[in-house]
This record gives sequence, C-alpha cells and structure tokens, in this order.
Amino acid sequence: MPKMKTKSGVKKRFKITATGKIKSAQAGKRHGMIKRTRKFIRDARGTTVLSEPDTKIVKQFMPYG
Repeated sequence: MPKMKTKSGVKKRFKITATGKIKSAQAGKRHGMIKRTRKFIRDARGTTVLSEPDTKIVKQFMPYG
C-alpha cells in the first residue's frame, strides 16, 4: 500500500499535543483590528485548543500525526 498523504495546509497550521488534542492559532486577528475591542484582542493572544468536532475533522487530514 502507498503512504497516505498529509494535507500541507494542516501541517502548517496545527500541532498535536502529547494528549492528542489539536493546538491552533486564535482566529480573527489578521486584519480589522480597529473595529475589535481591546478585550477581544487580549483574549485572542497565543494559541487555543480545538473543540472535539473540529479535532475529528483535522485529524483526518493528518494520518500520521
């Protein structure tokens, strides 16, 4: 059997934690910061852990993750 391919976009955007959860950057911080509240910008720092339904979708694209 040939190897399964990993989606290139997924390997650039997501990391798997030691417990199998998926880490990703916070959404909504690319542009339009003027209209965002200070609290939103503060809370959207760093990374976040994806929800369970989203984790299932992303793991399909990372067969060897």
